[in-house]
Amino acid sequence: MPSSNTIQQLWTVIQSRKAEMPEGSYTAYLFRTGENEILKKIGEEAVEIIIAAKGEGDDRVIYESADLIYHLLVLLAARGLTWEQVEEELARRFG
Repeated sequence: MPSSNTIQQLWTVIQSRKAEMPEGSYTAYLFRTGENEILKKIGEEAVEIIIAAKGEGDDRVIYESADLIYHLLVLLAARGLTWEQVEEELARRFG
C-alpha cells in the first residue's frame, strides 16, 4: 500500500521537473507547451473517468483518477499554486 505522502512525493517530482525542465520528461513537456495543453489533458482525463465509470470497471476508474490528479497537480504547479492550498480549501469547507 502506498504511503500517505504519495501526493507530496509526486508534488516534489513535479516541482523538480518544472525547475530543471529535463529533456524526455513528460512533465517538463507539459510545462513547455503551456497551460492550454495542461487544461486539454485535464479535460481528456475527466472524460476518461466518466467513460470508465460507465462501463470499464473500478480498476480503470482508479487508473484514470490517478491521471487526473497528476495533471491537476501539474496545473497547480504551472500557476504557482499548491496542493496544500487545495487541502486548506477542503478543510475550510468542512470547518
